[in-house]
Amino acid sequence: MNKLTLGVVEARFADIVWENAPITTSNLIKICEKELNWKRTTTYTVLKRLCDGNIFCNSNGTVVALISKKDFYSQQGEKLVNEAFEGSLPAFVAAFTSRKKLSKDEVMQLQKLIDDYREENKL
Repeated sequence: MNKLTLGVVEARFADIVWENAPITTSNLIKICEKELNWKRTTTYTVLKRLCDGNIFCNSNGTVVALISKKDFYSQQGEKLVNEAFEGSLPAFVAAFTSRKKLSKDEVMQLQKLIDDYREENKL
């Protein structure tokens, strides 16, 4: 499981890479200058950190994703449930819904996920 977490600014940067990968570092620098108002050195610093965290790879001036955005955030969600709720998804959902009301559509989506899981796993 990926142990790296992303701050708000790093998440914005990662989104840029995920949306454009594979991308050359020169194009990434231009996008970050425009969208994040970063200098070249800032882009390289953050890119190196995320490459060291095995999220991206910068090889020969081309940046590629080593993990998809969906997989990264799935791992982060799993880590949260494991660390804060002792691995209990029902405890997480109970805590979440105690402060936020779910819409009828959200409840239906969750029920569909459960039903699909039951069917796929023959429960």
